[in-house]
Amino acid sequence: MSSPSLDTIINDLRQEQASLDDVMVVLAAEAWELPTPSPGWAIRDQIGHLAFFDRTATLALEDPEAFVAHREEFYTAASRDSGAADEITLSEPRAMNPNELLDYWRHWRSALDHAARQANPENRIEWYGPSMGIKSFLTARLMECWAHGQDICDTVGAHRRPTERLRHIAQLGYITRAWTYLNRRLDVPEGDVRVELSAPSGEIWAWGPEQGADGLVTGSALDFCLVTSQRRNVADTDMVVSGEIAVDWLNRAQLFAGPPSDPPKPAS
Repeated sequence: MSSPSLDTIINDLRQEQASLDDVMVVLAAEAWELPTPSPGWAIRDQIGHLAFFDRTATLALEDPEAFVAHREEFYTAASRDSGAADEITLSEPRAMNPNELLDYWRHWRSALDHAARQANPENRIEWYGPSMGIKSFLTARLMECWAHGQDICDTVGAHRRPTERLRHIAQLGYITRAWTYLNRRLDVPEGDVRVELSAPSGEIWAWGPEQGADGLVTGSALDFCLVTSQRRNVADTDMVVSGEIAVDWLNRAQLFAGPPSDPPKPAS
């Protein structure tokens, strides 16, 4: 499958953020305090998290040296206190009322959009893990917005229509199969997995060898994104998974960076 252009990713990121904004703008103030599936986080914290990292992503694009200095301070604080990461990322947003926080997020996502359009597409972008090409960097921001937005929608019972933007997340879900194991200090099982997904348009998106794959995953792109982002257990979807290596992967799939984590339990 061909890679999307940088302009496509930037525009899709902006649209994904606007889609979540449409959910947030109609919420009553008290709804922002509702607990979400992320332990210890209210809805306001999901938006605060997105705003903080859109802010530091802007810094990474505009001033890499300043970002590296911030990253070192962040890691040092987090190594001393397990609660420091939330304190650093969420203390300022938690002091804002919903309107202020929504404006804060809008400001930094607009700044990120501007910085992305001005960036040299050949540069590697420093981040909290390994440096990334700008396409991967912005795809990760889109995935974060969609995934944290899913937590919010699950909390308030909102529905976002699946769009072709899921392709970015599905591709990330596929290419991070090895990461799922390496992040757990496990050997990556030998063999290839074929993934065939029904896009919202009805098109089929596919990754992996057409012949000779050791595992096969089929289903909707939405379900695949929900599973690999650990928003759903594969047992609670209509995904069809065959082959031992495919079953093992989707029972622990993790497309995002950070410490190893497990998907929600079935029916949870």
